[in-house]
Amino acid sequence: MDLSRFPRRRYTQGATPLEFLPHFTKALRASCGGGASPNVWIKRDDMLGLTPGGNKTRKLEFLAADALMHGADTLITCGAPQSNHCRATLSSAIKEGLKCRFVIEERIAGSYRPEASGNNFLFRLLGVEAITVVPAGTNMLEAMQKVAGELAAQGRKGYIVPGGGSNAIGGLGYVACAQELQQQFFEQGVQIDKVVVGSGSSGTHGGLLAGFLGNHINIPIVGIGVSRDPADQDPLVHKEAQAVADLLGLNLTIARDAVVSFGEWWRPKYSVPNQAMVEAVQMLARTEAILLDPVYTGKIMAGLIGLARKGYFRNEENVLFIHTGGAPSLHAYEAEVLGLSSLTA
Repeated sequence: MDLSRFPRRRYTQGATPLEFLPHFTKALRASCGGGASPNVWIKRDDMLGLTPGGNKTRKLEFLAADALMHGADTLITCGAPQSNHCRATLSSAIKEGLKCRFVIEERIAGSYRPEASGNNFLFRLLGVEAITVVPAGTNMLEAMQKVAGELAAQGRKGYIVPGGGSNAIGGLGYVACAQELQQQFFEQGVQIDKVVVGSGSSGTHGGLLAGFLGNHINIPIVGIGVSRDPADQDPLVHKEAQAVADLLGLNLTIARDAVVSFGEWWRPKYSVPNQAMVEAVQMLARTEAILLDPVYTGKIMAGLIGLARKGYFRNEENVLFIHTGGAPSLHAYEAEVLGLSSLTA
């Protein structure tokens, strides 16, 4: 697939590392009682560019380029409190000499605190122009369009970046990741049997699926939901993957059963910590000195651990975990991650 026909900005030099996790693999095997357990590899997309990386960087390379092509002077996006996507979008705007505005959805009433640590601190440090806070259930597209209208009244031009950067243009970032992985598998002589990825706004999961299918990479992708169960999540991923395939002109109809996800590890609610997440964050930090975040990657790794304990993976098959970043938000959940506050099971 030729991505060169799409405008793209570059925020990362070279490929992110593809690494085996020997100590984590050993700890996981021990936690499975010495029974069937996979070898775990990691794709370090937490080391992508843009303060300080994460999966949104890949999407923003294409989205920011599209914004510039349309003459925008301001990026407008949305997310929850502690949004990694908002932080990355702001960082992209700074790189391009643009302004940036957010619409923050309080999915849990009273959860947004401007003075909070983590990403909220970075919003202030990086200089977001304005933040509009709205209640849960707000139509976020309409809210962002209202901000764009306010800018237009001032003679400015806003560009709406969808939540999570998840549309066909943003999904191209994970088509590029699929191509990068294919090259790394070849160069490093690595054979991966399954890929585990977070499944939220669907851009990463859907873009990666389209990229794998379009590049004939015959490796199953397993999504771990961070906000929905499969009945609600899988149709979103399928729609995103098909939209990316159509944008690329692949003449490819993506089968509905190509989308696989699991949902039990995101509860009790999106962004609310649970004990499985704490275990996952602590295990990876204490075996490999790699940080996960409480909202996304911690729950995704909890899903990988949980599936391993259920015997979902074959013994010693190679499972690749896509690390989508998010470490700044870790600092806003210190008490929970260190086990100093009570959590759900």
